[in-house]
Amino acid sequence: MKRRLHDLGLGIRFALSGGREGWARTLLTAVGVGLGVALLLGAASVPHLVDERANRIHDRQPFSAGSAKNTGDLKASLLYATADTEYRDDTIGGKVLRPANADPVLPPGLTSIPAPGTMAVSPALRDLLDSPEGELLRQRLPYEITRTIGDAGLVEPSELYYYAGSATLSADTGASSAAGFGNIGEREPLDPMLVVLVILICVVLLMPVAIFIATAVRFGSERRDRRLAALRLVGADARTTRWIAGGEALAGAVLGLAIGTLLFLGGAEVLGPLKLWSFGFFPGDLRPVPWLALLVAVAVPALAVAVTLAALRSVVIEPLGVVRGGRTRRRRLWWRLAMPGVGVVLLFLSQSPDVQTAPLVPDGIAIPLLDSLTPVFIATGATLVLAGLITLLPWLVEAVVGRLRGGSPAWQLAVRRLQLSSGTASRAVSGITVAVAGSVALQMYTVGIHDDFNRVTGADANRAQYTVMAEYPDAKLAEKMIGAFRDTPGVRKVIGSVSSYVTSPEPVASDDIRPTTQLTLGDCATLKELARIDSCKDGDTFVVHPTDDPRQAAWVDRTARPGKPVNTASDEPGVPQRLWTLPASARTVTARPDPTGEEQHGIFVTPGAIDVSLLGSTAGTSAMLTVDQRVPDAAEHIRNTAAGLSPQLRVNTVRTIERDQQYAGIQTGLQAASLATLGLIAASMLVSQLEQLRERRRLLAALVAFGTRRATLAGSVLWQTAVPVVLGIGLAVAGGLALGALMLRIIGKTITDWWLFLPLAGAGAAVILAVTLLSLPALWRLMRPDGLHTE
Repeated sequence: MKRRLHDLGLGIRFALSGGREGWARTLLTAVGVGLGVALLLGAASVPHLVDERANRIHDRQPFSAGSAKNTGDLKASLLYATADTEYRDDTIGGKVLRPANADPVLPPGLTSIPAPGTMAVSPALRDLLDSPEGELLRQRLPYEITRTIGDAGLVEPSELYYYAGSATLSADTGASSAAGFGNIGEREPLDPMLVVLVILICVVLLMPVAIFIATAVRFGSERRDRRLAALRLVGADARTTRWIAGGEALAGAVLGLAIGTLLFLGGAEVLGPLKLWSFGFFPGDLRPVPWLALLVAVAVPALAVAVTLAALRSVVIEPLGVVRGGRTRRRRLWWRLAMPGVGVVLLFLSQSPDVQTAPLVPDGIAIPLLDSLTPVFIATGATLVLAGLITLLPWLVEAVVGRLRGGSPAWQLAVRRLQLSSGTASRAVSGITVAVAGSVALQMYTVGIHDDFNRVTGADANRAQYTVMAEYPDAKLAEKMIGAFRDTPGVRKVIGSVSSYVTSPEPVASDDIRPTTQLTLGDCATLKELARIDSCKDGDTFVVHPTDDPRQAAWVDRTARPGKPVNTASDEPGVPQRLWTLPASARTVTARPDPTGEEQHGIFVTPGAIDVSLLGSTAGTSAMLTVDQRVPDAAEHIRNTAAGLSPQLRVNTVRTIERDQQYAGIQTGLQAASLATLGLIAASMLVSQLEQLRERRRLLAALVAFGTRRATLAGSVLWQTAVPVVLGIGLAVAGGLALGALMLRIIGKTITDWWLFLPLAGAGAAVILAVTLLSLPALWRLMRPDGLHTE
């Protein structure tokens, strides 16, 4: 061990004291490793980032005096109401506050409650309000800005958030009371299909990083082999030369750790406030989990030494030269097929027992801990399948290029180069191969589960495009809403109503459910949008039955009995009844789906038939709006009108499809991580291409000196990249389709689209083309006569 450590130290000295060539080689390795380390540290920071974002969200959630969170018996000292809104493509969070006593509890990020008519805003919201783009939003938030919310009260630097002060906020206007902040709500467990998706994402995004790091430590392998031959000439044995080479790779890897750490820290400072795909973070929240950071710090140098030693096992280093075993014998195929085969078996074993497909394991044979090991099986199986593609690629490239003959001079130069050393070209495109294969599998999987997390609402966006709701009853507000929205630019039609629940006042058995139905108050135009009513005038009442549901209609009739009273007060112990008699003239009609696709049934009344003060505390006021989409910023005018009526009014867009929030969040994370991985692959391929050109500069300069056209050499470089890329992408598509089909089989889904690989394969080819074009300036420079100089 002491001898091996000495050899490693000698290799480190060679790497750091080899003159300009040695430093160039070491820096190339360090930059390549550093790019991978930066992304690995980013991945290791995700758990801490998620926890910090969750803590920031929970820290500003208020809890009531009667909440289980209130362990200190705090009294309610603050009234608040949620006043979130949207502005164009941005979501703006906010709360209206009013102190309940002289010492109110403070939200995080505030030192005092804003005075009535003023507000505290986040820095990003202040910038938006001060800009010309925020003119319409300024009308919606007419408060004076007197303070800025501190970082402790924000989820991310670019968050749009505000706290406004009010002198009129009360429980009657929908306010709630708070005794403190820091409420932690119930966390919904992740759907098993999404668990599989997250595992697959981690494997697909991190494997190219590991591949690139393993490739980067082999930069300069041809010059390294000549140096090792010189060491053999002065007396070093074969094992010593291998460990010295490992020391050189170790020096580059350790320097790469430093560069990667700096890139990670700098990237966090730059990318955090940018809010890519509506996702930003405070740089201080992006910190690696300590044990994961330690794993990266240990694994990367160890991987560098291990890859170098493994690569030199097939190389015979003699004092007068180097002989590579791969040039005299074909690569073996059996073990390259065994690896993905084992991965397929593991994926079969991870299949859910609820999936009705032919099982791999016969009935009666129990596999211990199978359920608890399912995530491990999925991750390991997917890793082995993708790793199998990497091991198959060199064999495939060697088998294909060995049969190529003839062609133009550029083609012949490229083919001959690949025939002499196909391993270098295969390593250069292995990262893009894994990325394309993994992306194809991910796309197949997400398309397969798409319908499970995207619900068709049944809404009719032609009848209404927006809904407005207040969670408290107010007939005057309903009238104001109808009038105000009708005068709003872009609004063509308004459907406004007040809804509450009423119960039967007659006694019921203790174990029986009290008959209950909904009461909806609106003008005739509104009620005709919600039920199939032929004629209507103010003062009319209706009993509305649901469509094609006799049992529900019978339940409505148990409460809505013409000529009989109903209780409009809350059906709680100790609450006195408020009776209202349903007129005997009430007609029975059938419900009509409203613009949101929902059916409302129960008792429908016009304003002249009931006093709105009889409605219970659970009533809500709502409106549905039809707009002219040709009017610019019609949605913003609607939100401005709503804010002028009441800050608590919520404006929602009528959507024909609703996406699951967990699924949407994972999709957003996948987009950001895919961009980072694709950027790493492009950068890594560019560094690898430049390293290969630098290794061959004497050859290129010699060919030009003998009269070879520069265009011919440029074409040969393009073909040398294109042939492995075409083979790699073809292998990636086949492997990705197979892996995607296996992942869908695990959850019992079928393949819905076999052709989704086309844009992914095109993106991979585009990356290769861009890298090749970016390397051409270096190629022109290396073909100059001074490339013939040597030491």
